[in-house]
Parts: sequence; structure tokens; C-alpha cells
Amino acid sequence: MKIKGLLVEPYKLPKEVEIENTLEKLQSLVDGYIECVYLPKDSDVILICNDEGKINNMPLNRDIGFDIIAGPFFIVGNDYENADFKSLTEEQILKYKIRFDKNSIKETENKIMSILLNSKKIERER
Repeated sequence: MKIKGLLVEPYKLPKEVEIENTLEKLQSLVDGYIECVYLPKDSDVILICNDEGKINNMPLNRDIGFDIIAGPFFIVGNDYENADFKSLTEEQILKYKIRFDKNSIKETENKIMSILLNSKKIERER
């Protein structure tokens, strides 16, 4: 069965993608083992990312509030009843295209710079 979701790659706008709902296809989208992440205040969608994105030095992608995801990720609907993934609704597609637009790229870059500057400041104080 195919599902429709949003693929979000580093420094790119989200794009709609329809894929077979298989582990192999999901792994190929994120280039490795998958990890499922729930976004704050939205359990209706699941963010599927590379479980080892940071360990493998994949490029940082987007800030999701409590973490910065490394590497590409795929957003799909949460099929609670069947403990599976499902297609995003048109409303969800629009919501997450806006959530991960050009502004989110800039905000993520700003957060990364802030983290780097703070870590250098701490090192100097030691």
C-alpha cells in the first residue's frame, strides 16, 4: 500500500512524495535505519528520520523544538488503530509545508549558530 507524505531534506523545501509503506522504502528515504519522532503537540503525525543521522555526520536539517534533526526526514500520518503509518491529509500537507518552509531553515541556522557561540563562550570561561 502506498502512503503520501512530505520529504524534508536539508536546505530544501518539503516535497510531496508517495511511496510504498515498507521498511525498505522508508529506510531508503532517510538513508539508513529509521527512528520515529513525535512532534510537540501533534501526535497525529510521525516524523521518520535516520536513527544515526548525527552519529553519521549527516547535515543538520530542521529544529523541531526539542532537537535538531540531522539528514532527511519524512512526515506521515499516524494510524493509531493499526499501529502503522498512513497518508497525510491535504490539511496536514499544507500545515507542514508551512512549518518547514524557508523560515524554518533560517531559524535552524540561527539556533545552530547560537549553540556554537555559546559553546565557544563556555570554553573561553574555563
